[in-house]
Formats: sequence, structure tokens, C-alpha cells
Amino acid sequence: MHPLIFREVLSVTMILFAIIDILGAIPVIIEMRQRAGHIQSEKASIAVLVLMIGFLFAGDELLSIIGLDVSSFAIAGSLVIFIIAMEMILGVKFFKEEMPETVSIVPLAFPLIAGAGTMTTLLSLKSQYQTQDIIAGIVINTLFVYLVLKNVKYIERLLGKTGLNILRKAFGIILLAIAIKLFRSNTHL
Repeated sequence: MHPLIFREVLSVTMILFAIIDILGAIPVIIEMRQRAGHIQSEKASIAVLVLMIGFLFAGDELLSIIGLDVSSFAIAGSLVIFIIAMEMILGVKFFKEEMPETVSIVPLAFPLIAGAGTMTTLLSLKSQYQTQDIIAGIVINTLFVYLVLKNVKYIERLLGKTGLNILRKAFGIILLAIAIKLFRSNTHL
């Protein structure tokens, strides 16, 4: 792989990794597993992959139907990412979501893993990166999601509560920087 292409794929992968925040979602995943007894990692991972790639290709058409361009959506997305980052850093919940009674593809794959922030980020990334680089980043992140879902008990024991909190705050800072970069690069002042 050419060094420049590798750098682009790595950038996309890290941006998606931060917004998906699968490590930060481990406490929620653990709670879901305790309620349902089992998490179907394979089905959830396939659903995440299909949702993200589908939105990557169909998102623009959806936007054109309602009369928006990618830059406007990217700016709106940067604001959503900014708020998510603030949640992670400050430990305050701005978005209130009800916890489902059972774990299936719907509450786990969407909205927990491939939620609104992820979908917004995918369209925002289209304004800065090539499609094949974004697809590579999606595939790498989906593999990571699968590994985390498959090994969530082990990860919980390994990191502990303090480790998970530190990780969440660190990714919050990264997301904050990403939100500001997306806003600046899509604002033509």
C-alpha cells in the first residue's frame, strides 16, 4: 500500500474509531448483555458494516432529495460530533436514550454503534477523503467492533472502570478536535 494511501486510510479509521467509540460503549454493551444474557457479535457486526456502507453510498441521494449539500450536512454533523465529544469529556448526557429490554441488531448495531454521529461523520468524510479509503476504514472498524463484542468480558476485566473512563475522555478530546476540523474545512467564510 502506498504511504499516502495508508495515511488516508489510517486517518479515516481513527476518525471512525473515535466517533463509533466502541470502547466507550463497553459499559452499555455489558449492561445490555446482562439484560439479554447474550450478544450476537456476528450479526451485529454485519449489520454495522451494511448500515455504514449503505449510508456512505445512499446518503448523498437522501440529502439531495431534501435539498441539502454535503458541506451543510458536514457542518451540522460537526456540531453533533462536538456535543458527543463534550458528553465524553464532561461526563454529562445531552442525548437521552432509553435502554432496550432485549439486545438485538437494532439497539446494538443501530443506534449504539452505527448511530447518527457515525452516519453524519461518514458523509462529512466524503468531502475530504476518497470512497475506497472510507470503505477500508469502515471494514477495519467493523472488524474491531466484532473483536470488542466477542471479548467484552475480558476487556472489562483488563481495563477496569478507571481505564474505561480515561479512554473515553481521551477519545472525547480527539472527537472535539475532529469536530472543529470538520467545521472549519466546510465553512467558506
